Amino acid sequence: MLHYLHKRVVVTASLLALTYLLHAQPDRWQQRIKYQIDAQLNDQLHLVNGTENIEYTNNSPDTLHKLMFHLYWNAFQPNSSMDVRSRELGKQSTRNDRKGNPVPDWDDRVRDKISKLSPTEIGYQQVKKVTIDGVAQTLRVYETILEVRLQKPLLPKSKTLLKVDFEAQVPVQIRRAGRNNAEGVAYSMSQWYPKMVEYDYQGWNANPYIAREFYGVWGDYEVKLTLNKRYMVAATGVLQNANTIGYGYETPGTKVVVPTGKNLTWLFKGENIHDFVWAADTAYKHLSKKLPTTTLHVFYKAKDAQADSAWSNVLWAAEKVLPYIEKRFGKYPYPQYSFIQGGDGGMEYAMATLLKGPGLGTVFHEWMHSWYQHILATNESLFGWMDEGFTSYAENEVTDFYNNEWALQSPYINETQKANLLKQIAMDKNDLPAKQADNYAGYFALAKSPFEEPMSTHADHFNTNMGYSLASYSKGATFVGMLGYLVGDAVRDNILLAYYDQWKFKHPNANDFIRVAEKQSGLTLQWFKEYWMNSTKTIDYAVGDINVANDGNLQVTLKRIGKMPMPLDVLITFKDGSKELHYIPLNLLYGEKKAENNLPRTVHTEWNWTHPEYQLVTKRALKDLKSIEIDPSFRMADINRNNNKLVIPE
Repeated sequence: MLHYLHKRVVVTASLLALTYLLHAQPDRWQQRIKYQIDAQLNDQLHLVNGTENIEYTNNSPDTLHKLMFHLYWNAFQPNSSMDVRSRELGKQSTRNDRKGNPVPDWDDRVRDKISKLSPTEIGYQQVKKVTIDGVAQTLRVYETILEVRLQKPLLPKSKTLLKVDFEAQVPVQIRRAGRNNAEGVAYSMSQWYPKMVEYDYQGWNANPYIAREFYGVWGDYEVKLTLNKRYMVAATGVLQNANTIGYGYETPGTKVVVPTGKNLTWLFKGENIHDFVWAADTAYKHLSKKLPTTTLHVFYKAKDAQADSAWSNVLWAAEKVLPYIEKRFGKYPYPQYSFIQGGDGGMEYAMATLLKGPGLGTVFHEWMHSWYQHILATNESLFGWMDEGFTSYAENEVTDFYNNEWALQSPYINETQKANLLKQIAMDKNDLPAKQADNYAGYFALAKSPFEEPMSTHADHFNTNMGYSLASYSKGATFVGMLGYLVGDAVRDNILLAYYDQWKFKHPNANDFIRVAEKQSGLTLQWFKEYWMNSTKTIDYAVGDINVANDGNLQVTLKRIGKMPMPLDVLITFKDGSKELHYIPLNLLYGEKKAENNLPRTVHTEWNWTHPEYQLVTKRALKDLKSIEIDPSFRMADINRNNNKLVIPE
């Protein structure tokens, strides 16, 4: 009996422990959606009328009493939140122009343009009706958010079928979406349909459309677009009726039989995506290249032979860099990707991007968003730096690879462009850290300005556009560069691949990434995330005094001046040309990174983060010493490198 009772107690305790673990580490459930959209474009009135048949699956443990949708185009109306916010930010300045005049801190594409739109120029999205099983639901509009109050609650682990009838007016192109952009593209159709708000472990992420970017529910899209047959359409997804559409989509050798009438209906399908974009113009050119695992498309308006070459180079370069991208950052899982001229700069969408022009920096940046926004898909309102920063880091890595391995072989660049490229490559080789120099420089400018806020600030609530941009892009990218300093570049690269493999299609947050980094490196890194994401504390280390101890050894005083602690790589160079690398772990790491090269390395005892000074000891004589340098790889984001190196006078 005692044995039985003991066994029962053990089993009960085990079950309780298992129950605790299940509650402590819940499965990262995902909602699921299927859209069937049937939309018609009236290009005379610039109106879209459509219906959405939506299957929405509630995989959450919660009973939902409402559903919420984004109505993005309602932002393009005078006195909207986007309009007022832009004008308010424009009342302050964060920099001066070349003549010394203050520059308003607004997005120059938006400025006060929305306030000047006439009724025929504004954008709007009106949901006329939402029905479930034929029963109309109660609707309430909060500018760019629609609340659908359900007649019957949606229970956990159940699904519902909705029908949404909507009408939208395409705004004059100001920000991302719209008609007749600066390059003359007729329609840039992003954020064009009522889109379900993502519901996750934090609840409804019903962020009004103020300025920033997006977060969506993964699912399958089947989209029918009917418009005048004069327009070529470029879109997310794979065209299903290519052989009756033509325009370069058709199977090679197929004789296209176009339906009679003035309109064409295009049918696109995309699976496991969280957005859908399209663009249309009567003068698009279409280039494509079928690769073993995907098909690349380019759509652009040809102005001259130079434009033809530049856009052809986009397709050529994309093909060359894809194997490198997949090796460094993970496999591209979709059957196609389209580079589409449209929008107002560069903006990523599922399986496509809108691009103002063919500049490869923007091309690579927007394509890398496929990995960090459309496959991993962090919530950009809360973790914009995990998308923009990681993407900016990857963009620079891809650009460096392309410039050094392929650019000079391109058949689409002229001799002047080649000469300029050679100059740039030479400059980069003299710049440390070469591939990420611009990201570090952007972070330094932010850290030395009065406008820095923690990266954890909600994207729409930064006090300045400058603060948001440099925090999300530059400081976010510097986070990845510094991770290489902390754990070693090779380990960091493994972390990025493991992060992709473990968290694709799961909306990871900052802690999810750090846990992958800790498991891959064997080091404790929560402190790094907390300092870098939740504070504006900076790094500044200095080489102090050098003394000769009684035993003849040199004692080098190292000083922590900044408030953010770090482990240190210290390079000592001697007059005979020999070098010693000294590694001082930070106690918060609870370990040390592995040696990254063949340079002789001494690992010292930990530097406690509480201590402002550290005594480094070396056995070489003072007369042999040439220089001492903190962080010779330039990967540590030290805001004052003037005190990082001490050169001994001859």
